[in-house]
Amino acid sequence: MKGMDRMDTQESFRTEDTWRVFRIMAEFVDGFETLSRIGPAVTVFGSARTKPGASAYNEAEETGRLLVNAGYAVITGGGPGIMEAANKGAKEAGGTSVGLNIDLPMEQKLNPYTTHSLSFRYFFARKMMLVKYAKAFVIFPGGFGTLDEFFEPVTLIQTKRMEVFPVILVGRAHWEELLKWMKAHLLEGDYISPEDMHIFEIVDRPEEVIQAIEHFYADGKGETQT
Repeated sequence: MKGMDRMDTQESFRTEDTWRVFRIMAEFVDGFETLSRIGPAVTVFGSARTKPGASAYNEAEETGRLLVNAGYAVITGGGPGIMEAANKGAKEAGGTSVGLNIDLPMEQKLNPYTTHSLSFRYFFARKMMLVKYAKAFVIFPGGFGTLDEFFEPVTLIQTKRMEVFPVILVGRAHWEELLKWMKAHLLEGDYISPEDMHIFEIVDRPEEVIQAIEHFYADGKGETQT
C-alpha cells in the first residue's frame, strides 16, 4: 500500500507539473495578445505602500500624465501605491493605462485606474510582460520588489540579453546611498565595470523623466527588444 501511495503521489506531481505548463502558456498568450496592441509604452515601478498625498505618489501621478502627453502608454504592476498613482495619471490624461496584477497571499487588488488589465499567477510571466513592451523603465522608491525590478533590466542590459534602453531612477535622496554602495563595493571591488554604472540614470522630477526618455530616442539609439 505504501508503494502504491508513493506511485500515486509521483503521478499526481507529474500531472500537476504538466498542467502547470499550460497555465504558464495561457498567461503568456494573454499577455502577448493584450500588450502587443497598446503601442509604445513605459513601465513604472515603485512601492505598493506609498500613500496618496505623499510626494512620491504625486510625482508618480504626474509622471503618468506626462508620459501619456508624450505619446506613451503606461504599464504598472496594477497594485496600490506608486502603481496606482502612475495608472491614475495616465487614465486621467486620457491615455492607455495598463495594470498587470499578481495573485498574492495578501490579496493585492487591482487599482481602479486601469484601462487594460491582466492578472498573473506566476511572477516570471508577469515580469516578462512588464519588460517586453516597454521603451523605458521608470523606478520610484520602493522595497525588495522594486529593487528586484531595478536590477532585472540592468542585468539583462549588462549581459547583452536586452537592447539598451532607458532605466531611470526617480528620487536622488532615496537612491543615492545605494549608488554610493555600488561604487564603493561593486565597482571598486571589480565586480562590475565602469560602463555598467551608466546603464541607468537618476533624476528628481517627472519632467526630467520625460526629458531622459526623449533624449535617449532623439539620439537614435536602438529599439527595445527582449
